[in-house]
Amino acid sequence: MSTPPCRVAILISGSGTNLQSFIDAEARGESAYTVCHVFSNRADAYGLERAQRANVPTDAVAHTEFESRDEFDRTVGDILDAHSPDILVLAGYMRILSAEFVARYAGRILNIHPALLPAYPGLDTHQRVLDAGETHHGSTVHFVTEELDGGPPVLQGRLQIGVNETAGQLMRRVQDIEHRIYPQCTNWFAEGRLEFRHGAAWLDGKQLRRPVVEDF
Repeated sequence: MSTPPCRVAILISGSGTNLQSFIDAEARGESAYTVCHVFSNRADAYGLERAQRANVPTDAVAHTEFESRDEFDRTVGDILDAHSPDILVLAGYMRILSAEFVARYAGRILNIHPALLPAYPGLDTHQRVLDAGETHHGSTVHFVTEELDGGPPVLQGRLQIGVNETAGQLMRRVQDIEHRIYPQCTNWFAEGRLEFRHGAAWLDGKQLRRPVVEDF
């Protein structure tokens, strides 16, 4: 009997370009996962339409309808659990997760951040690296912990910054990298190669002291 594919729930807030990369990889038969559900905290998120076109179940609940972050996150968790996900993928989900939510899915949440963590956590990373005169930039897939952008990094896509490159140009190139490394990293989890253990990322049975780096 074949093992059922890893069930991935994807959380979004906007257009869902990273979500589309997961859907496309699955459609091409290049994934060890299946996208089982898409959730958004915004009913007008275009990513919901992407999911519906791919016949992926969706839900949208506005966080503004709740008095607290904890109350909202408990509701989201109950919605997600109805779809039995093995892992959660944050793909442009513009919410800071509560400690209770992170604990509920401990070791089963991935995020992608547009910088070479631990450098440049937070927002506006493309302009910040240009202002700092950096020569390289990229994106990092990491496990989610209570520390914002502070969970153990797994995989980085790195590129060299071009002469006179603008923040907008850099953002588009980094997004192209994300569309490749995020499904790849999730596949590692789906194949049983990647796990979160004792507060660290482990790949193929070895603790990652530093992330895997792929140059583009």
